[in-house]
Amino acid sequence: MQTITTTDALARFCEAAKEQPYVTVDTEFLRERTYWSKLCLVQMALPGKNGQAVLVDPLSDHISLEPMYDLFRHTGTVKVFHAARQDLEIFFVDAGVFPTPLFDTQVAAMVCGFGEQVGYETLVKKIARENLDKSSRFTDWTRRPLTEAQLTYAVADVTHLRVIYEFLSKELVKSGRTSWVEEEEAVLLNPETYITRPEEAWMKVKTRTSSGRFMAVVRELAQFREGYAQARNIPRSRVYKDDAMIELASTKPTTYDELGKSRLLLREARRGDIADGIISAVKTALECKPEDLPKPNEGAEHLQVNTALADLLRVLLKSKSEAEGVAAKLIASASDLDHIAAGKRDVPALQGWRHEVFGADAMRLVRGEIALSARGGAVRVVPAG
Repeated sequence: MQTITTTDALARFCEAAKEQPYVTVDTEFLRERTYWSKLCLVQMALPGKNGQAVLVDPLSDHISLEPMYDLFRHTGTVKVFHAARQDLEIFFVDAGVFPTPLFDTQVAAMVCGFGEQVGYETLVKKIARENLDKSSRFTDWTRRPLTEAQLTYAVADVTHLRVIYEFLSKELVKSGRTSWVEEEEAVLLNPETYITRPEEAWMKVKTRTSSGRFMAVVRELAQFREGYAQARNIPRSRVYKDDAMIELASTKPTTYDELGKSRLLLREARRGDIADGIISAVKTALECKPEDLPKPNEGAEHLQVNTALADLLRVLLKSKSEAEGVAAKLIASASDLDHIAAGKRDVPALQGWRHEVFGADAMRLVRGEIALSARGGAVRVVPAG
């Protein structure tokens, strides 16, 4: 196991990796004190039981990660990750780069019947027949030098991944489902997956009030918080939490004295830039013209769900999931089923490979063309009438 701390050493490894069919990759990072994840370590391993495995130290003063990003752009080598989303966000934010082609073993495992959001440790046990020591998982990866326990933990995240990748890729070829995984990975490789626009942040805030004026305050406060947190690279919660935002939307403070009466606002947010931003946001919302107020349910649509139909769709989904050996939540979410039962058709469960597995019969069920029949412990699809 080699720890790489210089650009030249990284370049040599990456050039060797370009000659291989795949390279396994993982990262260690911290996000507790920042808005964007801080990359602390990159682990990579080449194929073969004794293939070279390295740890790349991005915190070294003598390294540029450009050779690694060049490897990520090299289409002749598959980049293998497990649960890649957070890793890909780091690379996209830091360098505007996505590793392509990509193979995500968590997605592949769900397609291959290993359950929903299956963890790496589970796959190591079931496929590689090994056990992992996870005691270093939540250690501080910014501290140097790293301990032997940390180094051992980190390298295991890419060495066992080789066996898992080779097993799952073969299973996908045998089942003819490689394209299913590629369809899912296209979402991971879409920049929109990782872009958070301050003006849209309010749509993710959960409230029980649909008043246009109330929501206008939420909209302005959420936009200010997101922009402030991004610009200073601090967590949203360091600006103010959602419960404080809801309180502010109710009290609508426009002066420091009114702001000081907040029960939930952090002390440091009652003066200075954050306080000014809150007051400005509230005033902007209060001055908003009626026609520019957020419409009720604009952020989270309230559906008129046919609950009986939704229940039938859930039974159909369970039957299809078991028959196909694919995790139910990968085929359709609870939201998908409710949307279908409410008459909506632009939902993921009705598109692509999901339409083949579930969506086509879901629509036949909606139209009354099929029914569900139970025999023993199995549910069957039968013609209606």
